[in-house]
Amino acid sequence: MLLLGLVGAACEKRNADRARSGPATPLHPCKVPGAREEVLCGTLTVYENRETRTGRTIDLNVVVLPALEPGGAKEAPLFPLDGGPGVAATHAAGFYAGEGKKYRRRRDVVLVDQRGTGKSNGLAAPAGTKTPQQFLTEMYPVAYVQELRASLEPRADLTQYTTSIAMDDLNDVRAWLGYEQIDLAGLSYGTSAALVYMRQHPTRVRAAVLMGVAPTDLKMPSHHARAAQRALELLLDDCSGDSACHGAFPELRREWEELLARLEREPARVEYSPPDQSGAVTVEIGRDIFAEKLRSTMYSTAGARQIPLIIHHAARATLGRF
Repeated sequence: MLLLGLVGAACEKRNADRARSGPATPLHPCKVPGAREEVLCGTLTVYENRETRTGRTIDLNVVVLPALEPGGAKEAPLFPLDGGPGVAATHAAGFYAGEGKKYRRRRDVVLVDQRGTGKSNGLAAPAGTKTPQQFLTEMYPVAYVQELRASLEPRADLTQYTTSIAMDDLNDVRAWLGYEQIDLAGLSYGTSAALVYMRQHPTRVRAAVLMGVAPTDLKMPSHHARAAQRALELLLDDCSGDSACHGAFPELRREWEELLARLEREPARVEYSPPDQSGAVTVEIGRDIFAEKLRSTMYSTAGARQIPLIIHHAARATLGRF
């Protein structure tokens, strides 16, 4: 343990010496979406290439929600690390200004948009109109990935948007704000980011909470199909063992298996009315896309509760239509 600590401390010093942060805008009172109260906002400028410290820079977007107890913070600040990767941490400001206020009783909450997300040179797809059918494709269509890469490369060196580099950014924010140690809270991909931060800056972490752990050697999305199958099996078992669910859907497992077989033979055709009232369109849903949409629906308890009804209605559809 002592050896690991010494190695970690040496790595931390090397990382700090290699790439110091640049200019920062002082924290100032501001209003952010979802928060009624006034919070603190600022930016810290870092080099996109932390190794060479030349060329393009990134303004890291930072929101601080101060501790609520009189006299200020008495515990290590909380740095939440969100999922994705791609979710902007500052989008959670409304939560920590509302339901999540309990986490701020004795500590500051610091939200940092990781490089490539939110207002920290966000690498989102260009604004445009996607057709309903384009939302019903595989997760990473090759042509889409190629087009997205081509559209982003003029304004970003994509090799510099990695977790390890972003966690050095996060440590710069910690130092800029004057915190000796911080607490981390990671969710999904955020757990992987937290593990990397702890590896690179071990002396700066007081405690960490990891929810839905994604180990640093996890190759996403290679595990999605197997994990989704297991989750659905558990859901089907839960429904079978629940009197109300089983009473409403007594043949749910059979319906699921027959539905998959039917979609394997031929995609279903669905009439969809977009919310912009542009007129109904017909889209196709194949077996794999349907299964993937159910997988993402299971990310929340509320979504999972809808799945028996979705399967039941889809299985009873006739003439190849949902």
